[in-house]
Amino acid sequence: MSFVEELRQGLEKTRKNFTERMEDLVGISVDLDEDFMDELEMILVAGDVGIKTTEKIMQALRKAAATREIKSPAEALPFIKQYIADMLTVKGPRMNFKGHPTIVLVVGVNGVGKTTTIGKLANYYRLMGYKVMCAAADTFRAGAVEQLKIWGEKAQVPVISHGDIGADPAAVVYDGVKAAMARHIDVLFVDTAGRLHNKTNLMKELDKMYRVIRKEVPDGPHETLLVLDATTGQNAITQAKIFLETAHVTGVVLTKLDGTAKGGVVVAIKEELVLDVKWIGIGEGMMDFRPFDPKVFVDALFDR
Repeated sequence: MSFVEELRQGLEKTRKNFTERMEDLVGISVDLDEDFMDELEMILVAGDVGIKTTEKIMQALRKAAATREIKSPAEALPFIKQYIADMLTVKGPRMNFKGHPTIVLVVGVNGVGKTTTIGKLANYYRLMGYKVMCAAADTFRAGAVEQLKIWGEKAQVPVISHGDIGADPAAVVYDGVKAAMARHIDVLFVDTAGRLHNKTNLMKELDKMYRVIRKEVPDGPHETLLVLDATTGQNAITQAKIFLETAHVTGVVLTKLDGTAKGGVVVAIKEELVLDVKWIGIGEGMMDFRPFDPKVFVDALFDR
């Protein structure tokens, strides 16, 4: 099964909760009246598109109806599909590769698939011909370092660490950066702790990492990727806002899109957080991970 087919299969619950409900509404509606618009608005909100994003879509739809760009309920669905695809367009480079090494900080709460994401990113770029290294700076969660080492073995990339738990994360980052420079590594992925219960500690820890990196690589880190779990829907937006206060997030990795009914959160992330979804994960396998393609995603969401 191709990745596109897996994505389509993984979005089945989201389609039933989102697209098929819109199709049912279109099927029983005659006019683009307020009843139709209100029902459509409720479906979008229930699909985890988010209130702010839903308002924007509905405003565009009402304008299209008023100007006769669309003339019937049947034309509303293709309009929304194209509008969402345009909203999700990724602007700028997927990854900001600069210098040797390019340093990528990966942040997110525990349980979202952060360490797994790093392993898959490391594998992806190794297969693309880059020299890759990881730094295990999540020294707060028991087992996190060992987990990254296992993924490092799978991806065939070295992992810099200071033991399993209790080490200074910034010291791990320092050693990772120095080792990457000495070995002429192209990309260094840095795992970080996923604590949210104490935002002040999280901020201090990340600030220290940034200072350590910039002392050695003045323009680093070049990317800070925020990993979010698609199954949490709008809760992912709440998590993201906290990290936006504490980290210089440049893009989002959305995991666990397979089997969730809340895939509409992809649209909310882009519109409410003004962040591109750059990568998506649809399973546990090493290859169940790809750059996010808005057209492929929207086709998988809207087309049976």
